[in-house]
This record gives sequence, C-alpha cells and structure tokens, in this order.
Amino acid sequence: MEKVTGNVVGFELSSQEPEKAAEFYSTVFGWKIAEPRWDYWAVSTGGGENSGIDGGIGRGPNDFPHGTRIQIEVEVIEEAIAKAIENGAMVVRDKMEFDEFYLAYLVDPTGIGFGLIQKK
Repeated sequence: MEKVTGNVVGFELSSQEPEKAAEFYSTVFGWKIAEPRWDYWAVSTGGGENSGIDGGIGRGPNDFPHGTRIQIEVEVIEEAIAKAIENGAMVVRDKMEFDEFYLAYLVDPTGIGFGLIQKK
C-alpha cells in the first residue's frame, strides 16, 4: 500500500497564554483538550463520522509566539525539507525527533509558516 503524503494532518495554535486558549476553544467549540505535555495541549476537534482535523495548542516559541500552523505529512522529511528549500522556503526549526514522529518547521517564500511531519 502506497503512503499518502502531502495531506494536512494537524494544526498547531501558538499562544503566550495556552491555558486560556485551551479553555476558550474547549468552551466555545467543545474541543477535547488533553493534559499538557511539553507545554503542549493535544486537541481533538470531534469524533465519529464528522470528525475534524486534530491538533494542539502550545506556548508559542520566540520564533512563532502567536498564530496557526498546519502540519503536512510527508514520507521522508529530509527530502521534503530539501525540496522546500530548493523552492524558496526557509527552515525555522530543523528535523526534531519525538516518540512517534519527526517534525520540522519552515516558512514558505511568502512568509507563511508550516510544519512537516513524518510518522515513524
């Protein structure tokens, strides 16, 4: 079975008040917010047939204190980073390793930030 790549598989909301943001989205939209891990609150936007894309809310780092980034799944993160750079992107945070995936943050040639994610 061929891996599907290029899909938007998540989102990340960066805030300097992530606890307040988590409470807001939970109350207003009914999102389920997990207990924080690494200053990051995992978010489930729905369940069942009409589920949305899940993501998270995190304390925004200095290079992205506020805003929203999508996470795009790729098969080989190093190849995707290289192709993005060849096409004018800038790496904000190079490949990072987590328990179940690799993650990198880039900015496209127009200034839009996004994440690349490769599942292990």
